[in-house]
Formats: sequence, structure tokens, C-alpha cells
Amino acid sequence: MSEQRAELIEIDVSAEREVALAAELEEIWQEPPGFLGWFKAVHHTTIGKRYIVTAFCFFLAAGLLAGAMRLQLAFPELHLMGPDLYNQIFTMHGTVMMFLFAVPMMFEALSVYLVPLMVGTRNIAFPRLNAFSYYLFLFGGLMVFAFFFVNSGPDRGWFSYVPLASLRYAPGKRADAWAQLITFTEVSALSVAVEIVVTVFKLRAPGMSLNRIPIFVWGQVVTAFMVIFAMPGVVVSSTMLLLDRTCSTQFFNPANGGDVLLFQHLFWWFGHPEVYIIFIPGTAIVSTIVAAFARRHVFGYLALVLSLIATGFIAFGLWVHHMFATGIPQMSESFFTAASMMIAIPAGTQIFCWLATICTGKVILKTPMWWVLGFFFVFVIGGMTGIYVASVPVDLQVHDTYFVVAHFHYVLIGGAVFPLFGAFAYWFPKITGRMLSERLGFWSFSLFLIGFNITFFPMHLVGLRGMPRRVYTYPLNAGWRLLNQVESAGYILLFAGVLLFLINVVRSLRHGQIAGPNPWDAGGLEWAAASPPRSYNFLHIPTVNGREPLWDARPDQPVVIGLHTDVREVVTTRIMDAEPEGRDEMPGPTIWPFIAAVVTTAMFVGSIFRPLAIGIGSVPLAIALIGWFWPTREESSRRRRRDIWQQE
Repeated sequence: MSEQRAELIEIDVSAEREVALAAELEEIWQEPPGFLGWFKAVHHTTIGKRYIVTAFCFFLAAGLLAGAMRLQLAFPELHLMGPDLYNQIFTMHGTVMMFLFAVPMMFEALSVYLVPLMVGTRNIAFPRLNAFSYYLFLFGGLMVFAFFFVNSGPDRGWFSYVPLASLRYAPGKRADAWAQLITFTEVSALSVAVEIVVTVFKLRAPGMSLNRIPIFVWGQVVTAFMVIFAMPGVVVSSTMLLLDRTCSTQFFNPANGGDVLLFQHLFWWFGHPEVYIIFIPGTAIVSTIVAAFARRHVFGYLALVLSLIATGFIAFGLWVHHMFATGIPQMSESFFTAASMMIAIPAGTQIFCWLATICTGKVILKTPMWWVLGFFFVFVIGGMTGIYVASVPVDLQVHDTYFVVAHFHYVLIGGAVFPLFGAFAYWFPKITGRMLSERLGFWSFSLFLIGFNITFFPMHLVGLRGMPRRVYTYPLNAGWRLLNQVESAGYILLFAGVLLFLINVVRSLRHGQIAGPNPWDAGGLEWAAASPPRSYNFLHIPTVNGREPLWDARPDQPVVIGLHTDVREVVTTRIMDAEPEGRDEMPGPTIWPFIAAVVTTAMFVGSIFRPLAIGIGSVPLAIALIGWFWPTREESSRRRRRDIWQQE
């Protein structure tokens, strides 16, 4: 009897210690309260949620712009808007979708929120840089919409080709606004890419060796490296365009030794890898969801990882297939045709691995899995038409027609948006602590799938009938009226599917079923944290024993203890085998990243009107960066006590 009482006392004491530890961690990791505290927040879950909400708002805005275009094209010779406004609308639609929704959502938002949880750490690397990247993304989007609302929105297409975007053919500030938006978004993406690479390679939970990293995390790492190598190309091209327009440089003026095609080469060096920067996170999402709902480890883990890496490499070798109509040498055309077809091999490998996982597992059909099945159907169609446009003769026939519009919407929406909505349904319980309605989720998926195909499949046909892209109206006798009306009707169903998803989200936030830590019984490490996660993510840093840490955990699975609870401290591990290497102190909340973003925004916007703004703005930016890195008295004292600054 006395032994049993002693055991109970020991358990109680242990539980009290856990509660006390949680309280200490909560105090040191929680974000500052109040209005000012909102601007000081640096934790990855806080910034990640802001990324998700902001990028989705831009998605809705771009969708409404698409609706305006479909309304204009529903009838021939319709003049609801003039060609000038239509040019701004279709440029804003493409620009917002590509630069303010697709990359920020698929890479930045999902990476910032999920990757630290999935690798078992308490925060992302460089959390202040993470906050800065979000504010820069937000301000860039607000800037371009501000220009649009004062009738100065970009109007030369989302690619802004020269010489159409040169000062001679595009006076005013419209092309300048586009060029600076690119700088905003790419600096933001590059910042997140650095954070993700360091987080994954140095902050993984002990035991998560390279061959145990989750497929989703591998996808985001590959995407991060693609961003690092691709984004400088478009930053250089947009900066050169801005300098041509504001400082009278002649980078793209053939009369003074410039080269018009140089812009296209620089832009598409980024532009085609960007398609896979959007697509690779989508395939990584599919691998995660398929494994969870097939109730087994994903088939062909190594093949899937190598396919992601191969896709990242090959994506940099086929940008010229966007330029087949520019008169490049036939040998170049042959090379890029082969590369464009070869990239289907790793994509096909992934599809067969997913099918093998599904066929050998016990599939549970829930909302995330429905979106994955929709992805299979839509993306395969987009991939097949991609083989057509990779052929030079076919590409020359359908170039700049609605056939190309149909193709890239099947690839991008099928390869990114369908997996994204599956990700929303899958990780919504983790982010909010509540479940989405399965009934509303199924109807939202059904309306979206039907509406999407009714909208975009007829574009193949109207494109083959010769309807060009980027025209604001068309003749009555062109034979395109019926197909355009079908497309516009499909948009209504598509919009209804998105609207039903929003209703489901709002309803579930208020009245949804409480999710619990792991409502799907999934194996990923993010499900070991509470739903929604605490400010410190994990009470004890976990260790990993397999590729699905929760499924492969032993009954006596150890955890990491001994981290200081009076500072934001994390474990650092070795790159290859994730053996513990040391500990690192994360910087705390501060308002300086917000101030630095405001100053940077003023510099970028000011340079549209006066190049001197860059020089003037560098002074307050330097002050903001000094404040950013200047340690507080408490930090200085603590570091001295721990001999961080003392010489050996």
C-alpha cells in the first residue's frame, strides 16, 4: 500500500513539473499583447497565418478580376469596359495570381507555418527576417492595388514584355508599378527561402536524418533552392526595365546596343521555374495527404524525393519553349522541346507512386482526399496538352491563343489550387483546432471541379478556332460566342465552389467540431503538437524514429530536455543525420522589422517617381537595421553571464 501511494505521489509531482514547464515556456514564447504587439510578432505560426489569409484575399481579388473579364467576353462586341481598363484588369489578374497568390501561398505561407512543426522545432530560423518578409509582401500588394484604383495599374501583361513596356510605348507609371511589385515579392520570397533552408538543415528534431525528412518538407526545400536561383533573374530584368524607364539606360533598346530578347530570357529564366515553384509544393501536399488517408507509408519514398529534385533541375532547362515564336535557332528549339517533354518523366513517376500507395492502402474518402482525386484528373489533362505545346509546330499554331490559356490553367490550378484546397481541409484542424464540415467540403469540391472544367476546357476549342488571348471583345461572326458563354457560366459554378468553401470556414470557426491534436490519425510530427499549436509548439523537443514519426514511435520514445526556459532556445542538429549539435537562442519580438519594411516600401515606391529616393531612404533603413540587430540590456547581460562574448 505504501509503495502504491509513493508511485501516485511521484506521478503527481511529474505532472506538476509539466504544468510548470508549460507555464514557463508560454511566458517566454508568447507574442506581445495589444495593438502594438501585433506589429512586434515574429513567431512562425503567427506570421504563417497572416501569409495564408493575405494571400487568399489576393486570390479572391484576382478571381473577381477574372469574373469581370468573363462578363466582358460573354457576348461579342460588348463594351462594358474599354480596352484600356480591360488591359489593366487582365494584367492585374495574372500579376496578382502569380506574384501575390501562387508563390506566396504555395511556398511562403505553407512553409512558414508548417515546416517548423513538421521538423520538430519551436520557431523558424531568422524569425525577424520572416516578419520583415511578410510586411514587404503585404505592402507590395497594397501598393499595386493602390495604383490600379487610381487608373495607373499595370497594363502590359503579367510578363510586361519590352518594347511594349518601354517608356516610348507605355508612358506614365503603370509599367514602373509592375516592376517595383516584382522587387517587393521576390525579396520576400528570397527571405523565406533562406529561412526554410536553414530551418530544415539545422533545426530538425534529433533522429530526423535526411532519409526521414517528410515529403512535404523535401518539396519546400527543393522549392526554396529554386527560388534562390530563379528569383534573381526576374529581379534583374524588372530592375533593368525600371532603370530604362527612369534613368535612361538602354538595356533593352536595340538602337543603342541593347537587346529586346534579353528581357524575355531573363524573365523566363525565372518564369518557367516559377511554374514548378508553384507545382512542387502541390505534389508534396498530395504525397502527404495520400499517405495519411491510405493509412500507410507512401510508396516509393526515394523515388518521390528524387523526382522532386529532378523536377527542380530540369525546370531550369526549358524556359525557351516560351520563346519558340521569336525566331531562335532550330538547334535551340530542338533542345528545349526535348527538355520540355523530359520533365513529364518525374511527374509521371510521382503519379505512379501515389497510385501504388492508394491501391495498396485502405483509402478513407474525406474532403482532403477528394481534392487529391480532382488533382489527378485535372493535372493529367494539363500535362497532356503540355506535350502538345512543347512541340514547335504545334506551339506556333496555338501561340497566343486561348488554347495556351486553357493549358496553363489546367496545369496551375490542377497542380496547385486543387492540392491547396486539400491542404486547407487537411491542416485546418491544426491551425484552428476545429474541423471543417465534410458535407459542405464535398459540395464545395464538386462545384469547383465542375465549374473549373466547364470554364477552361472549352478554351481549348475556342483557341483551336483561332481566338487570340488578351482581346477585350470579338466580332459577332467569329464563331466564338457559344463557347465563351459556356465558359462564363462555368465561372459562376467555380465562384460558387469558392464561396461555399468560405462559408464552411466561417461556420467551422464558430461551430465546428473540436479537432483534438490528431483528428486524422496521421503520422506527421506536426500532429504531435496541440491544435492549434501552443506558442512554443512542443513542450519537449521530440525525437524521430522513422519517416512517419507518430506511426513509427516506440512506446519509450525519448524527448529532448534541458533547454533553458527563460529564453527562446532551440536545438541545433547536424545536416546529415540530425544528431544534436548544440543550442541556439532565437531573437524575441520587436517592431524593427515592421519599421524596416515601411522604410523599404517608401524607398521602392519613391524610386518610381525619383531614383534619388533609393539614396535618401538608405539612411533611415540603416537606422532601422541597427535597431533590428541591437541587443537589449537584458540580452547583453544574459549573454555575458553565459560567456558568449568572452574570449577563450
